[in-house]
Amino acid sequence: MRILFDECAPWPLSKHLMGHTCSNPVKEGWRGIQNGELLKLAEAKFDLFLTCDQGIRYQQNLKGRKIAILQLSSNDWILLEKRASEVLAAIASIQTGQYQELTLED
Repeated sequence: MRILFDECAPWPLSKHLMGHTCSNPVKEGWRGIQNGELLKLAEAKFDLFLTCDQGIRYQQNLKGRKIAILQLSSNDWILLEKRASEVLAAIASIQTGQYQELTLED
């Protein structure tokens, strides 16, 4: 799966997503582009948008999106590193165009 990390998602998590191709807005030359435009750009190149933005479902119209969106409940790197297997499982189960929230607790 081709995954685009939102700027708010900790990049070190990408090392735990074996078998997936990961990128971020900086690598793509999209630094500072807001989520609405970022999602449009990402849909042409990625399968999944990974974000920690708790408000994305309220700020963006997610209906009819071709890209899957996985919203993590935290961007705390220590917590995400401990729960990387749960993130991987969520990525494996998400469908094209689906929005899913993953609540991670310590």
